Amino acid sequence: MIDLQPLAILREIDRTGSLTQAADKLFLTQSAVSHAVRRFEERYQVKLWKREGHKLRLTPSGEYLLGLANRVLPQLEYGAVVLEDYASGRRGAIRVGMECHPCQDWLMRVLDPFLSQWPDVDLDVTTAFQFGGLAALLSHEIDILVTPDPVEQPGIEYQPVFDYELVLAVAETHPLADKGRAEPADLAGETLITYPVSRERLDIYTQFLIPAHALPRRHRTVETTDLMLRLVASGRAVSATPDWLLRDAKGVRGVRLGQGIAKSIHLGHRKGECPNYLSGFMELAATVQI
Repeated sequence: MIDLQPLAILREIDRTGSLTQAADKLFLTQSAVSHAVRRFEERYQVKLWKREGHKLRLTPSGEYLLGLANRVLPQLEYGAVVLEDYASGRRGAIRVGMECHPCQDWLMRVLDPFLSQWPDVDLDVTTAFQFGGLAALLSHEIDILVTPDPVEQPGIEYQPVFDYELVLAVAETHPLADKGRAEPADLAGETLITYPVSRERLDIYTQFLIPAHALPRRHRTVETTDLMLRLVASGRAVSATPDWLLRDAKGVRGVRLGQGIAKSIHLGHRKGECPNYLSGFMELAATVQI
């Protein structure tokens, strides 16, 4: 493999026009430069330059090596900068896992300034986990988990980013709209719409319906918030919805579920693994309110 030192020497000679100045730039003595070039020439049985008075004229071999130096050395120098960025936490990748379907709009408001502040950090967002978000975090499939239901686990830390209340979204013309509060029995004749999440992880079931031994007439799921609110506004269904989603929703009103279901969105990450860009993401997320 070609030694990099002769490449650097030739490049500096080409830049400065002088063997002495090239040696100074490389923090070498002139004799050390001459020795490195002579050793290279002996190894490859070529001459890199010829002297013409006080000037050096590159041979075809020297011209080739100079071209190689101008192609290779900048890449290696840039590679060193990249490695320094990785070491200092200025460069890397974040994989964000979402367990909060309606948090997409909030996340987009976090991503825009983050991508501007950390241009050398790659970012990916996923909602598909083979064994659930916590398992994905523990197995290093993701680096941050956005979840409304933090599960305490050794090696995992959570940071709350904003609070909200889970309410029952009903049409403005629905009888419950004027009551201001819904009880479990009120859903007995209703079609309940939720995101496609198992009942064991739906708060309207675990904190509201199941403790009262009540169930809705029908339960269906939809993928998008927009479709969910449209179906609610048409009077075809009701939905358990974070209160912030209803601020600008037309034809829909939020009704408190019993005594209220208070929630918080948390960011989970592995303990001891928090490079600068990951800390930057979480600090920024805490400033972006829903």
